Amino acid sequence: MIRVLLADDQSMVLAGLHTILSAEPDIGVVGQARDGRMAVELARELTPDVILMDIRMPIVDGLAAARELAGSASKVVMLTTFDLDEYVYEALRAGAAGFLVKDIPDDQLVAAVRAVAAGDTLLAPSVTRRLIEAYVRRPPAAAMPSGAAELTARELEVWRLVGAGLSNTEIAARLYLGEATVKTHVSRVLAKLGARDRVQLVVLAYESGVV
Repeated sequence: MIRVLLADDQSMVLAGLHTILSAEPDIGVVGQARDGRMAVELARELTPDVILMDIRMPIVDGLAAARELAGSASKVVMLTTFDLDEYVYEALRAGAAGFLVKDIPDDQLVAAVRAVAAGDTLLAPSVTRRLIEAYVRRPPAAAMPSGAAELTARELEVWRLVGAGLSNTEIAARLYLGEATVKTHVSRVLAKLGARDRVQLVVLAYESGVV
């Protein structure tokens, strides 16, 4: 059973998410929060597998709440609206496992929750690439992260494509490699850069000017 915590200050959004997810036999909603402070408290009490967190909430916003929960066992997925939110990049830097737009189709929402619970990332879909392109405020190119000098030419190329939002399947097609080989390269890049997950690889790619 995938245990999910919902955090949003809009009752209709909470009700909709609860209805969609509770209908799945392998997903259970263990709690609901109306602000970021309550979300952090419930997350620490209930230790859910996945937290769907609205970026904009009262008392403590979703971004600050995600920072507080960084490093915990729970995977935080930010809920955003394409037209309004300007904090996607900051959310990824805060440790979020990805983000979803609120009008995502029901089946895609369910699939996303399952994917995050399994340790996958939400950075591959085209909608995510559009959000990154729209909202990332690219900082000035900084020094390469520690360990970057150890990357092979192929690993650097794979890192650049991960940073551009490509999935393993897309990278394999682009470089004429097998998916298993791409997964191995990604694992090595993660290890050499000391990144906690694929999301952080994207952040590091933007911060260092690789993308």
